[in-house]
Amino acid sequence: MKNYITNAAKLLLAIVMVIPVVTMAQKQGDETFTYGNPFFWRPYSQNGIGVFETTKANMSKKFEGKTIRFGAGFTQQYQSIKHSNDLSTIKNVTSGRLFKLVPGLMTAQANLFIDAQLADGVTLNVTNYMSARHHNEFWVKGGYLQIDKLPFDGGEFLNNLMKYATIKAGHFEVNYGDAHFRRPDGGNTLQAPFMEGNIMDAFATEIGGEIYLQKDGLFGMLGVTNGMIKGHVDSTFATVADANADRNPSIILKAGFDKQLSEKVRVRLSGSLYSNSSNAGSGLTLYSGDRTGSNYQNVMEVGANASTGSAKAYTEMMSSGRYNPGFSKKITAIMINGFAKVYGFESFLTYETAKGRSKTETVERTANQFAIEGLYRFGANEKFYVGVKYNTVTNKPTAAYTKDITITAASVWMKD
Repeated sequence: MKNYITNAAKLLLAIVMVIPVVTMAQKQGDETFTYGNPFFWRPYSQNGIGVFETTKANMSKKFEGKTIRFGAGFTQQYQSIKHSNDLSTIKNVTSGRLFKLVPGLMTAQANLFIDAQLADGVTLNVTNYMSARHHNEFWVKGGYLQIDKLPFDGGEFLNNLMKYATIKAGHFEVNYGDAHFRRPDGGNTLQAPFMEGNIMDAFATEIGGEIYLQKDGLFGMLGVTNGMIKGHVDSTFATVADANADRNPSIILKAGFDKQLSEKVRVRLSGSLYSNSSNAGSGLTLYSGDRTGSNYQNVMEVGANASTGSAKAYTEMMSSGRYNPGFSKKITAIMINGFAKVYGFESFLTYETAKGRSKTETVERTANQFAIEGLYRFGANEKFYVGVKYNTVTNKPTAAYTKDITITAASVWMKD
């Protein structure tokens, strides 16, 4: 049965990946673009706060020709943090110290967004990292095609189905959980209420497709991806611990409801599943798929002073303040999110449990995460807010550990 499911997923991935090739091959009429706002897009500005998936709200909007929109996000930070550790409590560690931190400005991060309306209900997005902590050169985050209306007459059934369906294909930020909508993403930080996302950061751009259905506040999604941050055509390999050399696609499921109960009251609940039974190549990257890096710099990192550290060591510390459970070969992760907005009061809840292992392990391990945020937004158009967050992660880093470790963080934030 498992083989049938895996083969079906591979076939669906192959079919979905044909969509952008076929669509882009059709040259229709005048290729002139006007500058404007494409339909069916998630705002990058303050208007995007509290927005999760794109909706079908613009189905009746009249298409008046191809449009293109350029946007940018810019973030400049000042860090003043103290950290410390006690090496005497860490078993088998004989030397090492935390990086010495001093207050200072951090290198600015910047994003470039390109959104194009190619046809009625057909949009294209390309997101670029112009400057980021992880890579100082220009990087492309990804690009994808989104179809909310068929570019041809599909008959009564398909035309009616597209009133509720959305097809997404390309290289994009996978929609596992809701927490990735509320985290910083390079220079795009307006929708992130805190300086960083969750400790166990489920965020990755992968190649594949997603199909959505949504009506009257209810929504569901099925996604199939390659499970890695970039494409790989290199061969897979067996290890001493695991002779399985299969590279299977990742399956992503998501469902929930999002209701505006009144003008001032909104509630949302969603559940997500991310599963991959085997990746014997370069490894799964759900918890290590960020191309930009953490907004904390050198926090809780062990090593020499940053000013004397090598460039390689500095780059490898892009995940400061985050924790990767190391499920690179096999993973099944579930995330449940709750969101509520009552007048200016806002809360967001994350519960996540993930089970998996690396290619060199034989025993699966479990990681659990809990996070809760509370905010109060006030002022004209709610431009100001204060917020608190509590986040904890429990995991056994490797099978050699006899007990789980626990990481806990609390934040207080004021912002405009």
